[in-house]
Amino acid sequence: MSRFRGLWRASVDATKKALTWNLEDLVPPSERYIYKFNSKDELKRWHLYSDSEYGGMSSASLEIKESANGSSGTGLFSGNLSLDVDEGSKWNISRSGFCGMRSKRFDGFIDLDAYDTLALKLKGDGRCYISTIYTENWVNSPGQEEDNSWQAFVFVPKDSWYIAKIPLARYLPTWRGNVIEENLEMNPARVVGMSLSVNAEGGVPGAITGPGDFQLEIDWIRALRTED
Repeated sequence: MSRFRGLWRASVDATKKALTWNLEDLVPPSERYIYKFNSKDELKRWHLYSDSEYGGMSSASLEIKESANGSSGTGLFSGNLSLDVDEGSKWNISRSGFCGMRSKRFDGFIDLDAYDTLALKLKGDGRCYISTIYTENWVNSPGQEEDNSWQAFVFVPKDSWYIAKIPLARYLPTWRGNVIEENLEMNPARVVGMSLSVNAEGGVPGAITGPGDFQLEIDWIRALRTED
């Protein structure tokens, strides 16, 4: 083979390789980890909230539960739901009995446009939890700084690991806990955060409700592409 033909062949092979790499790069994997709850550093990406900020008496904690076999730990979101209100509170709240854990806002956003489902590996207590996805504000009026929130119920069976798979289309637009009665569509390309929360009242039929202790163990949250 002449030197010229050899250089030409090398150039063609390099071009084919580059085109193949670019094509594979454009097709995202079928699943993507968003959060892993396996270390204290990972838990620092979240913060807690509850009705106690407004005069309620509920409490919550988020900590690492160490594995008995030496493998990576899991996150443990637990606490107590109370319907009582501090009589000395300056807040005139209409309801209490809620706790939540919310991720710190991403530095920018994550793009989940290639995915259609959110999956959460959980071990619960028979209560119904609320999964929330926060996206950049376009539903609310421009003067409001709050992110748009999209929510779906997650019923977690008691004392066994369960992978909840929630289609993104099932998440409903909400405003401060109330469903917005409009035909709105989430923009999964502009996700800025997520949360998990629990209320003493409400949920799906058959779930444990009412005041009292709650406990939710969390292994990971992933985005899935279930449709080609």
